[in-house]
Amino acid sequence: MTIMLSRRSLIQAGLSAAGGLMIAAFAPEFAGATTIAGEPWSPETGKSPHEVNAFVVIDPDNSVTLRVAKSDMGQGVLTSMAMIVAEELECDFAKVKVEYASANRNLADNNVYRSMGTGGSSSVRRSRVFLQQAGASARARLIAAAAAKWGVDPAACVADGGFVRHQLSARSATFGELAADAAKVALAAEPAIKTPDQFKLIGEGLRRIDTPLKVTGAARFGIDTRLPGIAYAAAANCPVFGGKLKSYDFSAISGRRGIIAAVPVTNGVAVVADNFWRAKEALNAMPIEWDFGPAASTDSAGFAAEYRAALDRPLADGGGHGDIAPAFANPAKVVEAVYEVPYLAHAPMEPLNATAHWRPDRIDVWMGTQAPESALAFAAKAGGVDPSAVYVHNCFLGGGFGRRAINDELIQAVQVSKALKRPIKVIWTREQDIRSDRYRPQAALKMRAALREDGSPDGFDFRTAVGSITRSLGWGKAENGVEPQAIEGLVNCPYRADALKVGVQLKNTHVPVMFWRSVGSSQNAFAVESFIDECAHAAKRDPLEYRRGLLDGRPDFLAVLDALADKGDWGKPLRKGVGRGVAIHEAFGTIVGEIAEVAVSDRGEVKVERVVACVDCGHLVNPLTAAMQIESAVLYGLTAALFGEITIKEGRVEQGNFDSYPIARMADAPVIETHFVLSGGDKWGGLGEPGTPPIAPAIANAIFAVTGKRIRSLPLKNAALGV
Repeated sequence: MTIMLSRRSLIQAGLSAAGGLMIAAFAPEFAGATTIAGEPWSPETGKSPHEVNAFVVIDPDNSVTLRVAKSDMGQGVLTSMAMIVAEELECDFAKVKVEYASANRNLADNNVYRSMGTGGSSSVRRSRVFLQQAGASARARLIAAAAAKWGVDPAACVADGGFVRHQLSARSATFGELAADAAKVALAAEPAIKTPDQFKLIGEGLRRIDTPLKVTGAARFGIDTRLPGIAYAAAANCPVFGGKLKSYDFSAISGRRGIIAAVPVTNGVAVVADNFWRAKEALNAMPIEWDFGPAASTDSAGFAAEYRAALDRPLADGGGHGDIAPAFANPAKVVEAVYEVPYLAHAPMEPLNATAHWRPDRIDVWMGTQAPESALAFAAKAGGVDPSAVYVHNCFLGGGFGRRAINDELIQAVQVSKALKRPIKVIWTREQDIRSDRYRPQAALKMRAALREDGSPDGFDFRTAVGSITRSLGWGKAENGVEPQAIEGLVNCPYRADALKVGVQLKNTHVPVMFWRSVGSSQNAFAVESFIDECAHAAKRDPLEYRRGLLDGRPDFLAVLDALADKGDWGKPLRKGVGRGVAIHEAFGTIVGEIAEVAVSDRGEVKVERVVACVDCGHLVNPLTAAMQIESAVLYGLTAALFGEITIKEGRVEQGNFDSYPIARMADAPVIETHFVLSGGDKWGGLGEPGTPPIAPAIANAIFAVTGKRIRSLPLKNAALGV
């Protein structure tokens, strides 16, 4: 089937196929096709006769479909996952198509795709080995099928470029000719996978397979879903988290054109209409009464005071090493500072949305989700069906950053669809998205260092008061009052000191919190890297040289830091009003160092002009998408550092759209240079998140270099930097 790459024909094709969808694309290096949110696998239809294994389907025309169990929210995972399988398969990458794997099949087929969640910068580092194995296994089956057909020893056959060849007899066969027989082969043992020195495809800078689709507007996101008989729902969630819906007056809007119903949903009420605009306008006009509960008297000023006070109360033991007491018994100097960060929204560019079609024996869901398995479970519970009867049609995600791992909008869509017994698309407006988020936790951190006469630290005392993500998500209590995300970047601080003690106070308010790009490293790196600069200043040392001295014994950090000093022109003169700041941090198995060049005007206006990043993630699958990820992470962290702030008044979020919750625009974007300092070996670090933590402290340290003013509270828009 050939489909023109226009949005109109794309939707028409989707409707004609009852939700099935094939998208063809043409990329400069290769002809590729991407099948997204197509007709889902089901136990009834079973496996394709050309399915060599659960990851690899080869059609008679020699085209190869590779199934990807991770979600693409802009990070290029469809391309990188396909490259890993194709590396071992030895297919012609010009004939590769990709499609999302089925969460329903994963449930039914003994977890064949492993974990399908996308987060924690884990796609490559946790999937690479079994994806290589899937490709190698499929290749071995193709070779075995060819050898059996020709009556030769499989060891005498090789696979390359989509063919199996027997060189002694000069015979060859395409993968497409062999696939059906290969699917029946049972291997006595799985073949060995390649080592990095044998890679031919991994490590190449291929353009993302989804780029043409997004350039032409043909890419299908969750919000693009259209189905026969669909209706649209706008949701109002209680403005105060933890509050409840008391009543609503549907009669006030029931006579409006296109209005179908009002349905109570989790956290609020939804109005349904024949198009979204009518649903939204009617919802705005419908009288709603809420029970806000006791949290309606809270505000951000009160929270900030509580978090600061918690730092001086008894704390849980977050780990460390050595005995901190002697270090502070008689130090040459004590450096102490308190750092604070606010709640932050995820604010993906595609507002939250989900389409659900409930039937008594089956639920179909169309959306962009970071966690198809969780989405399946959420839909099953909300719709009252067995999880095996839920089919998730995953789509492209217009940004996730952690938010699309918990699908509140999906639960509401299933509830409304069940109530009205028809397909329903729920869309959260931007205001609802920002005001009903699950936020990056607010935190306060007290950092103390006991310095020796030479300025080196004898001991570090780090304390954090931060919201518990574990508790907020209802996953139980954090063990011993500590959770990993609260102490990441603190307990594993790389700087040398005889003693390190980390104290933790997990403190939640009524505001829900969740994983946000780089999780605990976002606030902890800001505190640690800002504080190390303060220690360097107290020791009267250059900040980068001070770090170098404290990283003795950490050759991995030193390699990144040395490259950073070189590429970032550390020590070279700058024009008046511009300073450099440095920060280095390890997160998700990857070390990232960043130097920010920042201009501060006499009026206190901050402009980040240049960012140089040096990265050690061990190995790269695709250097092109890897560099994009670092650039994206820098800009995401820069937005938070400059502008990001969710504030609470009368228990509710004050911000609602990008006028009050701004993001960095083109005019705010610095020149970003990314350099990879790869250590190789067994190291395969993540890349989606590690670029975010260093940027805020690098900017703050650069501002100190220009103005002599320390930034200990974010965002920078609240700092008084003018002369």
